[in-house]
Amino acid sequence: MLFARFMTIYGHKFKSVFQSEDEIRIAKREWALSLRGYTEQELVPAIDRSKEQFVWMPTIAEFLGLLRKDLQDYGLPAVLSAYQEACRHADHPREREWSHPAVYFAGRATDWFRLRTEDKFDVFGDFEFNYRQFCQRVIDGEDLTVPLPLGLPDRSSNTLALFVQGWGEQQGITAQQAATLLYYLEKPKGSPIRAHFKKHAEAKACQWGLVLQLPDDVAVI
Repeated sequence: MLFARFMTIYGHKFKSVFQSEDEIRIAKREWALSLRGYTEQELVPAIDRSKEQFVWMPTIAEFLGLLRKDLQDYGLPAVLSAYQEACRHADHPREREWSHPAVYFAGRATDWFRLRTEDKFDVFGDFEFNYRQFCQRVIDGEDLTVPLPLGLPDRSSNTLALFVQGWGEQQGITAQQAATLLYYLEKPKGSPIRAHFKKHAEAKACQWGLVLQLPDDVAVI
């Protein structure tokens, strides 16, 4: 597809670059290796930009520059920079402020242990593939969010504490009882573990002789 487009765009200039069919075959192979992992959705805009910027067929380096420009437009680091960042912070990925969430998710998909222990030759290809997948999701409009870094306070816990306190006062029970009953609100919403602890809280309320309805989520008191 790529060389067919170039031939159409550059005409005799394209043909003048190569002296024989063997040169074209070798060039195609080198281009294919250099563009491994890029999707047609990424290549087509770069081809369109190349005919606006280059009067002759671009070199591989020039064409890669056009592809990387797409990443830069979305705040995404180049693949090699992303790989180096992922390797540097593979020991404690949740404690890093990443240049872009796509780097974190590509590292996680590749496996942090592999990034820490394997040679670039063995792991870079897998990281590159994963990174490009997440880059495409960003380009398509998906909003990636890195989980809250370990060691940083979850400000939502303050909201929960205030809610538990206010709810307990409304029910006429102690702060300790309220905290015990509403412990399930600390678990992920909609998760089985949250449902389990809520049932346990309902049983505990009955055991204490309390008639009340437990909230499904944190609300304004």
